[in-house]
Amino acid sequence: MRKIAAVGCAALFSILAQAQIPTGGNVFFGYSYSRGNAFTQNVPPPPTPVNGSLSMNGWEASIEGKYLPWIGVVADFDWHYGARNVTPGCAAPACTNRTPFHLNASRHDLMFGPRASVSVGRYTPFAQFLLGVAHQTDAGGAVSNSDTTLATAIGGGLDYKLIKGVAARVQLDSIHTHFFGNGQSDLRFSMGILFRF
Repeated sequence: MRKIAAVGCAALFSILAQAQIPTGGNVFFGYSYSRGNAFTQNVPPPPTPVNGSLSMNGWEASIEGKYLPWIGVVADFDWHYGARNVTPGCAAPACTNRTPFHLNASRHDLMFGPRASVSVGRYTPFAQFLLGVAHQTDAGGAVSNSDTTLATAIGGGLDYKLIKGVAARVQLDSIHTHFFGNGQSDLRFSMGILFRF
């Protein structure tokens, strides 16, 4: 009886394990552009954005596992970097140390979430919601700071089949972060190649 129970349990676990394995999916890699902010240690703290936003270039990569023909789970990673010239703020009326300097900003996001998609001929539009973490580092002049925060993204895109197993993708997401106590909502535009499996 114990042998039968053991075989039955092994068979059940095998079925459950196979049910959790994706039936297909894709891997994407491409160029990515985003707006962002560079932060400095202005007075008073916390660090505040200087001279508004800046352009950030980089790359995005993602992998999707399909659990149903139109539903998948996505792991998404990106890295953006940008720079701008900054004139430091000054709280004292007689402050003379306002020498401009070059501030470099680097931000990367790691997010996970569901994606819904449907194929229509050679086109596959999709929508997604992602949740994860974002990390930013700023350095230049006398500035050196970093912060990690919760990140969310809502967006979607369109895949166009080039040949069997290969497609081109364009994608647009709105990414919300909260670096140094300041909320940001930045658009991320990506384009590149994906490989289906």
